[in-house]
Amino acid sequence: QVQLVESGGGSVQAGGSLRLSCEASGFTTYGSYCMGWFRQAPGKDREGVAAIDADGDISYADSVKGRFTISKGNAKNILYLQMNNLRPEDTAMYYCAADRLVSEGWLLQHGGRWTGQGTQVTVSS
Repeated sequence: QVQLVESGGGSVQAGGSLRLSCEASGFTTYGSYCMGWFRQAPGKDREGVAAIDADGDISYADSVKGRFTISKGNAKNILYLQMNNLRPEDTAMYYCAADRLVSEGWLLQHGGRWTGQGTQVTVSS
């Protein structure tokens, strides 16, 4: 059973930074999974933020390009999202998602078969 556990959320002022982590367990073959980050603010639709596929190809939402960086840890079951120059509009619940044998672009658009419980990010002006 795949489980995804996010951590690293918090409250920061605009311009600040946070690093989110997602620890995955239950993958049968870690190298075949695509993982990504999504966010959802109150009253808004879920938005794909960034995703990285099994080959290391990466996609970002336009709204975070140049500010956010997605990466995998040395242990393949760890996913990070480094968020710099945060803005109030980045405030949302951030979720880690994963799926097998899909591209990063597909995951970013459609979401993953598995999703974590989320971690809250709040950016004040």
